[in-house]
Amino acid sequence: MPAHPGQRDARYMTTMHRRTRSPVPPPTIPWTWGDLGSTPPPPDRPGREVLLSRAVRVRAEPPVVFGWLGQLRVAPYSYDLIDNRGRRSPPMMTRTDPIVTGQTFAEIFTLTSFEPDRSITLELTDRAALVAFGPLTIVYRTLPDEACTVLRCDLLLPRPRNRLERLRQLLLAWGDLVMMRRQLLNLRRLSERTASLA
Repeated sequence: MPAHPGQRDARYMTTMHRRTRSPVPPPTIPWTWGDLGSTPPPPDRPGREVLLSRAVRVRAEPPVVFGWLGQLRVAPYSYDLIDNRGRRSPPMMTRTDPIVTGQTFAEIFTLTSFEPDRSITLELTDRAALVAFGPLTIVYRTLPDEACTVLRCDLLLPRPRNRLERLRQLLLAWGDLVMMRRQLLNLRRLSERTASLA
């Protein structure tokens, strides 16, 4: 039975996702989730050729959302029983000091670069996590869009060299979809609450 045009497009994008040197996320779960709108992908990074993209729209200004990104220095804000050793992620903003490169985020990442109120770039540096997930870079961006802010998160991974690495990336994509979705929804809720109290 011939494939539906949408299925053919998804297969084509998945193939391009694996083969192209420019990161292009397939428009399908688990590689892409949320309302990306017309937001652009992050700039190319050497050695990072596979892209996972997630996004939510937030009814708050970019500086407010960026402030909550800074809270990732305190806790992951996802499923606390899984990635925060059962400790509750603080419901109030407890870190208001400026972020600085080299700081630890979400316990297993290191901040490598940032643009105030616009973006942070994190590199996975925890040894155990590197063994489990492989090298990866995460870029969070707060992108103004009409009356809201698009909080977009992109994971950049190296091109898989064999079937085992492709399988690991597929499993990572599904696991990250669950965890990152929860994190972005939590950050949206907290940012909108902060904005409503201003």
